[in-house]
Amino acid sequence: MGIAFSSLIEGKPITIEQLSGKRIAIDSFNWLYQFLSIIRGADGQPLMDSRGRVTSHLSGLFYRTINLLEAGVKPIYVFDGKPPEFKHAETARRREVRETAREKWQAALAAGEMAEARKQAARSTTLTNEMLDDARSLLEALGVPVVQAPSEGEALCAQMAAAGDAWAVASQDFDTLLFGAPRLIRNLSIYGRRKYRKQGWLMVNPEIIELEAALKGLGIDRNQLIILGILVGTDYNRGGIEGIGPVKGTKLVSEKKTLDAVLEQTGWPFDVPAQEIFDFFKNPPKGEYKLEFHAPNNEKIISLLCDEHDFSRERIDSALERITGQKKKSNKPGKGEASALTSFIKK
Repeated sequence: MGIAFSSLIEGKPITIEQLSGKRIAIDSFNWLYQFLSIIRGADGQPLMDSRGRVTSHLSGLFYRTINLLEAGVKPIYVFDGKPPEFKHAETARRREVRETAREKWQAALAAGEMAEARKQAARSTTLTNEMLDDARSLLEALGVPVVQAPSEGEALCAQMAAAGDAWAVASQDFDTLLFGAPRLIRNLSIYGRRKYRKQGWLMVNPEIIELEAALKGLGIDRNQLIILGILVGTDYNRGGIEGIGPVKGTKLVSEKKTLDAVLEQTGWPFDVPAQEIFDFFKNPPKGEYKLEFHAPNNEKIISLLCDEHDFSRERIDSALERITGQKKKSNKPGKGEASALTSFIKK
């Protein structure tokens, strides 16, 4: 869901070229759900192989990673671990939403309502363990770091960025700022796509939000930003406090300063203590990681995508050529290949 800060915090445009040479920690689940939602046919059906296994996430992950590597970006993919106990209610709610959407999808198909079918299909997106295993295998074969978070992936992404091990975090969710990420990049997983708005078709481009600048613009500190997030609603207290939106919430935290003082005025209608949510954002579980980049293993990539999941060999070879600089299918650098790989193998 993420926190509704889009009307409050405005990002600045940034080009993919400006990210060349920089390590970007990626909230992997955030991206995978996007790929599964977006990469679908007119009837809402995702891409599938000959055995009926969904491959939309692999397609999105492969081509987006190739684009990043070709641009000199060094992606670090972070996967979610165990969510905090107080997220279980939200997890159950999301499961019900997906099941309801799946039923509406089938009903829309039966009625021949393709636009509605596709909308409901996107809402029914499910990420399975098999999908996650394939995603990890693909990324490892591409030669980019795959990191397992102890809890929320975006929390570990923020820790990496705060420690200087990553330059920024890539996610659509503003939660990353509450976890302390100094820089948040949005739209990196879907840049270059055309998206329809009321004013017409628009190109989706990356944007960057800097935590320090955002706090200065709002006139608050990070603690108060966390309180503001809790007021408008997080994944742990969906919907937030009734009647308090981003603008009213900002004014309130500016005046009252602390969580206790704010809640004295607003009350707290949720079962989970607000202090627990605050503490989780301020000090999430620490994660351990080792970041290593290496040359892509073409043979493993071909085996997974083409042999196992029926991707076009010609298209995969063509994409790989963009980052290896030659057509030879081998997991060993050939003539002219080593220099082409240097830009993203180096730490």
